[in-house]
Order: sequence, then C-alpha cells, then structure tokens
Amino acid sequence: MNHQDSLFKKSNFKRIGEFNSVSPEIFKAFISFEKLALAEGKLTAKFKEIIAIAIAHTTGCPYCIEAHVKQAKKNGVSKEEMAESIMVATALKAGSAMAHGVNALNAYDGNDDDELYRASYINRLREFTQLSDSFKAFGSFDQQALKAGTLSTKEKELIAVAVAHTTGCPYCIDIHTKAAKKAGATKEELAESIMVATALKAGSALAHGVNALVAFDE
Repeated sequence: MNHQDSLFKKSNFKRIGEFNSVSPEIFKAFISFEKLALAEGKLTAKFKEIIAIAIAHTTGCPYCIEAHVKQAKKNGVSKEEMAESIMVATALKAGSAMAHGVNALNAYDGNDDDELYRASYINRLREFTQLSDSFKAFGSFDQQALKAGTLSTKEKELIAVAVAHTTGCPYCIDIHTKAAKKAGATKEELAESIMVATALKAGSALAHGVNALVAFDE
C-alpha cells in the first residue's frame, strides 16, 4: 500500500504538535481548555475518560478512541465500564436519528407548525410501533443500554447528556438532562459532562487535522 492510500495511521497523530508552529495561540488555547475539561472536578478524571470514550465513538475519531481508551485504562477504567459507555453512545447516536423521526412524521403529515422542535412532538414516537417492526427492538436495546450495570444509572445518564450534545438532538438533551437530574446528578456535574463533550467534539476536528497535514504535504 502506498502512502496516500493509507489515510489513518497511528503514527500520523504524532504530527498534531505541528499546529503549535502554524497556529500557536489558538492551538495552545485549545490544549489548555481540553486539559481543564478533562481534569478532576465535580466528576472524577476516571469518569471523564469514560465519557470521552463514548464521545469518541460518537464522533468516529480513531485517534481519539486510541488516546482516550489508553488514558482511561491508565486511570483504572475496566473493559466492562468501557463497553457500557460505548453501548450508551450507540443507543444515543441511534436514538438521535430515531427521535428526529417525529420531525419526519410531522413533515410527511403536512404539519404547518413553524416550530420545528416542541417537547410534545416526542409523543409521536410511539406511532412507529405500528409503522415499523424494528421499533420495539430498538426500544428494548435503548432501555438495556441505559440500565444500571457496571456503571450506575446516574453515570449512564451523564454520558447520555454528553452524547446528546454531540449529536445535537434537542429531544435527547431534554429527556436525558431530566433523567440525570432525577438520578441525582447536580447542575455542576451536568456542566462538566457537557464540557467533556465539547472538548472531544472539537478535539476530533483537531485530531483529523493531522490527515490534512499529510494531504497538504503530498
């Protein structure tokens, strides 16, 4: 395989530091923010890495997955905790598409309401029970993924809130923020989970920048 055919190599990530030369002030500001977002706070550094793993699987950044799985393991995260965080990410990423299905129903039925997102629209989701045999299967998976296991319900809901901010699903943000609060999460913990999501989503764009450096130099 020649060089340009390989778009992802672990070794390419070593070039991330080059941004410190070509865009130093912005690069340093982001690195400072990322370190702070992932530092121990109301949430432990260990749990923040668990959130980071979920977000990395949502953004689909192989560099981020590699880096944060290794850091999570170093922080004592078990393979079971890692797996559960990935399952929550899977449920929320798929759930975001499912939730937006109520917008599709509105569009198909000719709903002329100028408001695209109302909390009440999510009530139409149950209509998919009659429209698709696979809806119940998804609902069963979603419930199982968010059920307390190695990670608690509160921890899973905090991960869900973070992922919902990554997928940008208003329904998911509303539902899982309320569920996290019900499970005992504080506003400060919610804020920190959102900051981790912000750092990881932006970090995914920056990490992929090494591919741009490789492409530019060919």
